[in-house]
Amino acid sequence: MPKRTFVYGAAILLGANLVNRVLGFAYQYLIMNHIGGEAYGLFNMVFPIYMLALVITTAGIPLAIAKMVSEEISLGRTAQAHAIFRLAFWLLFFSGTVVSTVLYFITPFLAHRIFPDPRVLNIFLICTPAIFIVSISSVFRGYFQGLQNMVPTALSQICEQLVRVAVGYTAALRLLNAGIEWAAAGLALGMLAGELIGLLVIAFQYQYVLPKFKTESREPGYSSRLILTKLWCLASPVTVGRLLFTGLSALDALLIPLRLQVAGYGAREATTLFGQLGGSAFTLLTFPSIFTFALATSLVPAISEATARRQLHIVRARSTEAIRLTILIGIPCLIILFYFSLPLTSFFNSSQIAPILRVLALGGIFSYLQQTTTGILQGLGKVHLPVLHSIIAAIIRIPILVYLTGLPQWGLRGTALAYTVGYIIMAVLNLIAISRYTGMPLDLQRFLLQPVSGGIGMLLIFHLLNPLFSGHIAGYLTEFSVGIAIYCLILCFNGGITLTDLKRLPWLGKYLPR
Repeated sequence: MPKRTFVYGAAILLGANLVNRVLGFAYQYLIMNHIGGEAYGLFNMVFPIYMLALVITTAGIPLAIAKMVSEEISLGRTAQAHAIFRLAFWLLFFSGTVVSTVLYFITPFLAHRIFPDPRVLNIFLICTPAIFIVSISSVFRGYFQGLQNMVPTALSQICEQLVRVAVGYTAALRLLNAGIEWAAAGLALGMLAGELIGLLVIAFQYQYVLPKFKTESREPGYSSRLILTKLWCLASPVTVGRLLFTGLSALDALLIPLRLQVAGYGAREATTLFGQLGGSAFTLLTFPSIFTFALATSLVPAISEATARRQLHIVRARSTEAIRLTILIGIPCLIILFYFSLPLTSFFNSSQIAPILRVLALGGIFSYLQQTTTGILQGLGKVHLPVLHSIIAAIIRIPILVYLTGLPQWGLRGTALAYTVGYIIMAVLNLIAISRYTGMPLDLQRFLLQPVSGGIGMLLIFHLLNPLFSGHIAGYLTEFSVGIAIYCLILCFNGGITLTDLKRLPWLGKYLPR
């Protein structure tokens, strides 16, 4: 089986996530301009509850699969790795069936008793079968993640997004005449169709890989009881963390529209603003996370492998590299989001969200670091720490969100400030924990001074070029290109980017001089 580095795996997922995010941008543009923010707001009200049900179903098992499979493969025990997969598959098959069925029958109660808008009923009914589909898909993705083979996941995600965009937009547009709630149901139908195609694609690739395991190894597998015990030990803290995250997302979906009404907005206006917050501001803010998500996904098996072999120096090196790369890529993205917030949000027909995006951009780098550092801690086996840090951040964030969002002079700006505070708290706590458990030094020159100096140069270029090029897409793209080029040049001069860094890149590195 070919050896893959975590940078290679991250690059594969980065390519897939980039394609998906571009498709997602196009999807968001079509929704916000042709379907409307109200329909997206209705869909977003359902999504946190859907994710909560999904977390209950999968129980953190996919991440545990990735960690356990990675450890077994690193020690040459391929039969045990496959035994782990088989047991996890049937476990999630059963839990997915039960949760989807139960949720389908109690949906009418939830729609009228829990959600602030009862129009979500049909949306939620369509989403429930997707819980079963995603549960099965997550087993395959965790398995391939453990093998450090990100190609099947990447292909699955691209096919899923293509179908989601095509079916979701077509269905929403055709159903729009029947009412906003039916248009939102069309978006849910697109999600269901996409998840189904994604499952079929990754299952087909598994069938291609399976014969290799049967010929590579003949050793007996672990007992089911031992596998279940280890899965539970690894998955339970992750489950608590994800339940917390999705529970907080569901709480936000309830609180923000209600607090906006307290601030003086009407019910439908509050729903529309909430839809624009998710469909415009957070869509733009999370664009750079295509890299941090790929990096975090690749880090779990890579650091688990080094930890299993007790190679602490490799753990430190990979952690340092991941954090540095997150900052190097995150800073220019956030400068673009802050400086060009008005034209970017106007693209989504949500120009009134521009001040909100600026506040979110101020804390965006901590949002990306939060994702990367969580992956590092999970790879180290310290899966309980991100959960604890999330709780601490939430205890501080939620009162700020409730208070400021309800003030007429703050509104969504108060929501954005609360999120920024939460990002900062969790990222800092994660960094402190990594430094304590690995001995990783917090190199201020490489983590802060070098990328910030490049960012200042980039900002000055935008200030000089904006009067000449602003007002049309080609001009903005020119500014982005020149600004990023200047940023990279400054990093090359101050040592932020080295020839060694470039050699590590797949496809490009092999053409550079050794």
